[in-house]
Amino acid sequence: MRKSMMMTALLLAVTCAAAQTPGQIVVTGAVPDEASKAALLAQVRALYGMERVVDQVSIAQVSLPPNWNGYVQKLISPNLKLISKGELKIDGTNITVRGEVANEAQRQQIASDIATSLNPSYTVNNGLRVSAAEQNLLDETLARRIIEFDSGKATLTPSGQGILDDMAAALQKVKGKKVEVIGHTDNVGLRDSNLALSQARAEAVRTYLAGKGISQDMVMVSGQGPDRPVAENNTAEGRSRNRRIEFRVAQ
Repeated sequence: MRKSMMMTALLLAVTCAAAQTPGQIVVTGAVPDEASKAALLAQVRALYGMERVVDQVSIAQVSLPPNWNGYVQKLISPNLKLISKGELKIDGTNITVRGEVANEAQRQQIASDIATSLNPSYTVNNGLRVSAAEQNLLDETLARRIIEFDSGKATLTPSGQGILDDMAAALQKVKGKKVEVIGHTDNVGLRDSNLALSQARAEAVRTYLAGKGISQDMVMVSGQGPDRPVAENNTAEGRSRNRRIEFRVAQ
């Protein structure tokens, strides 16, 4: 018989067929006795609230590792509330945690806290991922605006500096992640020259952001030249859209 217990925590959105209502915490699996089940459910209900917890735990002839109940109690900690669309699976001494967290620091901290609460015989699989919220924040701040430079140069115009002031404020909210600043050009002129110009402009953006308090270690730069257009280059409008700076949260 499979020796396992699974707690499925659906915090913001339903990702499991077992849960029909957003925000439900579905606890499913098998434990050996009523006392183990009661202790487990009490811990989950104390963390999430009585009304949110759905009991799908059964009693079965399962064999558990030593002090398994005690370790489970440690795992059901406030850190789990940082996870959305998530699942904590405890299968004997194998622990898997999945779902979305706000940033890389949370992703690493939760997995580290889980590991340090267990003895070395347990294995922890960190399946957490950083949510798209940070990338959305940067995209919404840039709002399809073009960060302008002097023609043929890597010198920011006052308009370009104003947009970067907004981006610096947004980047302050992106904690524990690196962000790539990518320079792009249209296809007018030599490709090698455009690659060099796009790289120089990306570096100019990093330098400007550093002056606004954004660590240069946080910002990676690359120049893609004309190789990744977002519009046709056969019109002035299209070429203008292709001459752009892109911000991507590193995964």
